[in-house]
Amino acid sequence: MVKVILQLYPQLPATREERIAKAPIGRDSDLYQQAIRDMTGLIQGCEELGLWGVSGIEHHFHSEGYEVGPNPGMLNAYWAGFTSKIRLGQLGYTITTHNPFRVAEDIAMVDHITQGRTFAGFSRGYQQRWTDVIGQNYGSKATKSPTGLTAEQRAELSEAELKAQYENDSINRSMFEENIGLVVDCWTQDSIERKDGRWQVPFPYADGIEWGMSATRELGAPGEMDDDNRIRRVSVVPSPYTKPHPQVFVASNASLETVEFCGPRGYIPSYFSKIETAEKFGQAYVDRAAEAGLNYKLGQNQALVRWMQIAETEAEARENILKYDLDIFQDLYTGTTPMKIEGDPADAIANCGLWMAGSIEQVRDKFISEWKRLPSEYVVMPSHFAQQPAEEVLRQLEMFMTHVKPALDDLTRY
Repeated sequence: MVKVILQLYPQLPATREERIAKAPIGRDSDLYQQAIRDMTGLIQGCEELGLWGVSGIEHHFHSEGYEVGPNPGMLNAYWAGFTSKIRLGQLGYTITTHNPFRVAEDIAMVDHITQGRTFAGFSRGYQQRWTDVIGQNYGSKATKSPTGLTAEQRAELSEAELKAQYENDSINRSMFEENIGLVVDCWTQDSIERKDGRWQVPFPYADGIEWGMSATRELGAPGEMDDDNRIRRVSVVPSPYTKPHPQVFVASNASLETVEFCGPRGYIPSYFSKIETAEKFGQAYVDRAAEAGLNYKLGQNQALVRWMQIAETEAEARENILKYDLDIFQDLYTGTTPMKIEGDPADAIANCGLWMAGSIEQVRDKFISEWKRLPSEYVVMPSHFAQQPAEEVLRQLEMFMTHVKPALDDLTRY
């Protein structure tokens, strides 16, 4: 059975003219307030339709009103108050810009608030404007995975630019893997210590921390305090409601290294990739997982990310692309990713490899074609809500759940 996740990319609704007139529209509190309130009916509707989950994103400083989603964990806690079955999570925390101890605490708290209905998601950070600013004290910079560049993309870079990309990517990846490991250890171990890496626990590690509460030796975790009343380990509380911990999703675009990191650990890679890349990565994931004793079928424990515009007719779907996707695509995505608009905008978006657009029959056939190549256990569907109104998002999800999902379920019988 395919598990469907709606991923909200909160986009304050406006025409291009209104974005210009109201700049910076991202700070329009009335529009944001309305979007927050409209989420209630949207997410309740997703629950009624039987979606597996809803997720938020983390992006900052979107003065243009695109992707106004700075704190997915806080939204998860808000959504928990009016749901009872659907899972709530993030895709995800950009963990290279965070203190991993705080993230472990935040997700564990949401896991308790929802009584186990949460999932965790992590990303590396590709938008320089905010990743470089917020990650500055950690030494983190945005990365676009230079190992995934095509020959044409490499040719556009100077030797110095390519070298800088590799250096930033190496630092970012090291932080990414270390921080996720710390989060999981915080969830699964009664106490932790760290000597090597970017984080020392305690700090400074060699000296320990003087702690006047001697009762910790008796009441705290084993080894937390030594005989000289110095802290030698720390215990992150609370532990998650879910044991051993909530499911971990990891965003992946063009980097095979991310997939190979996920496989042996059972993390769920979420492919923001064309099917050709996702298919290759899917097999690599299965192979690396098997080396660690985790036996998955092709596509199992993996997610394919696809934007969708499904309608009664192809013409209506193309119109929806222009109304709900075009502005953010041409302003944000073409400026921060390799995606481009050449020729007819609706064609360019519909055929970019990440969109499923067309009539019900066309969208169903496109999904079936891709699931025959990679029968993913999860499908993540980003939505440009609230540019796309809640009722339209739900209308399209109902079409998918009724007319498309059953065909995909037949292809994911593992």
